[in-house]
Amino acid sequence: MSPTANNSPTGINHFGGGGGFWSTLSVPPLKTAVAVTAVAGLAVVAAVFFSTTSGRLRSPWSRFRKKHALTPQQWRSLFTPDGRLQDGGVKFLKEVRCRGVDTSIRAEVWPFLLGVYDLNSSKEERDAVRIMKRKEYEKLRRKCRRILRHDSESCKLSETGGTCQNGDSGSLIQEMDTSSSEDVVSARESLSREERNPVAELSDEPSSTLLTNDDVSTLNSSDSDSSEDPEVTEGSHSLDGREENDPDIASERNVPLSCTEGISKLRATEDFSTWQRIIRLDAVRANADWMPYSPSQASVSDDRARHAAEAVGLKDYDQLEPCRIFHAARLVSILEAYALYDCEIGYCQGMSDLLSPIVSVVPEDYEAFWCFVGFMKKARHNFRLDEVGIRRQLNIVSKIIKCKDSQLYKHLEKMQAEDCFFVYRMVVVLFRTELTFEQTVCLWEVMWADQAAIRAGISKSAWSSMRQRAPPTDDLLLYAIAASVLQRRKWIIEKYSSMDEILRECNSMAGQLDVWKLLNDAYDLVATLYDKIESSF
Repeated sequence: MSPTANNSPTGINHFGGGGGFWSTLSVPPLKTAVAVTAVAGLAVVAAVFFSTTSGRLRSPWSRFRKKHALTPQQWRSLFTPDGRLQDGGVKFLKEVRCRGVDTSIRAEVWPFLLGVYDLNSSKEERDAVRIMKRKEYEKLRRKCRRILRHDSESCKLSETGGTCQNGDSGSLIQEMDTSSSEDVVSARESLSREERNPVAELSDEPSSTLLTNDDVSTLNSSDSDSSEDPEVTEGSHSLDGREENDPDIASERNVPLSCTEGISKLRATEDFSTWQRIIRLDAVRANADWMPYSPSQASVSDDRARHAAEAVGLKDYDQLEPCRIFHAARLVSILEAYALYDCEIGYCQGMSDLLSPIVSVVPEDYEAFWCFVGFMKKARHNFRLDEVGIRRQLNIVSKIIKCKDSQLYKHLEKMQAEDCFFVYRMVVVLFRTELTFEQTVCLWEVMWADQAAIRAGISKSAWSSMRQRAPPTDDLLLYAIAASVLQRRKWIIEKYSSMDEILRECNSMAGQLDVWKLLNDAYDLVATLYDKIESSF
């Protein structure tokens, strides 16, 4: 039935009968039929075009953008009356995977994504976990202070001509030009190779070698006065002399310490001193791109910042603003604790880049530490001395490109770049240098949601029931890295003929990537190649 003038938006009958546009033009019926047929034909062509261009599986990121991030109201609505996430957190993970998280609630959401709190936990259970985690972090910090104090005392005794022979934190500015990757290598290589199996299966958990009795006595020799060295950082206040009255603290002196609480062997104390020096260098070098996203930390007072720096032995920071001093002090505090917690990895340059966004979002030091621990369960493989984890990830990126674009892969083979070493930096610091701060955390949130789904045992079929046909994967980052290379296939094939040229292209990506387009392309790769890639390993 032809529409009438009454239901036409303009009040005009466009298709004949009783006057209107066509009758006004006095178009013969035959020509009218031809015109209508032509319009219909154009509609069919348009339909075919759009169905072709959108023929791939619908991506959860194709319709959502930053403005649709999970809001505080939506976040609150996901909980039951006793404080548990509904349906075991499935809906929560779906929302984060599709939308990311609003800035105002990231500090609440991230501990769930990073495994600090179980997705099925109640509020009461999380409160208990919070108390336990705080105590564990405080124990690590006390050990850090004892080692720092021991090094300072040794330095004073061994001073010769006004210089310290024990490798104290010293003048950071003078060391900046000389203490770089060489320090990292020396710190990492000094760990006993006999204690490592270079072909061992990758583990997400730190090793747990016990300290010897000599190690325990060395670390605990100055424990009695540990309460005299308060450490004041955001959310991590001094113990105010509670050590002697706290049974948990007192018990530390009577039992051997595992590697997750201390350091592997007595010689590792020397490694830790080296790590401390490198950590301080990296902390004062940290950029300030986090400041717009953390106004409370950006407005910290000068007195508070200097007090925090003094508490962790940070020096030579006068050129920094108070907020950056405070940020650097928090980085030092948490990275030192992590070096003791995971002595196999210790500290390596690049880890501060991963921690910086977490510190800027999570105000409590102990909670930021455990978020970092959760993050590093996967990222720690990037910092292994044997580089097994890095080689595995580069191999996956290579296989994705080979399966998706054989022409590009053959071009890489001609340049002897099929190992994809040119994306090494992206793998190590998880796109931290290629994306802006906000883009980085958006990508990480989606990646964490995938990893949390795997930890929670959410199956591929459950993911499909949420209209997200790509299964959760631990390697979403690698699919995103492959997508960033595939987005530049034309330039790589037509213009580049060497590994160095591709490397320069990858390094020039900084600030040029659209994170949501990147996720969209990564989703397409996961949806079409996941089973093939997984079966090859």
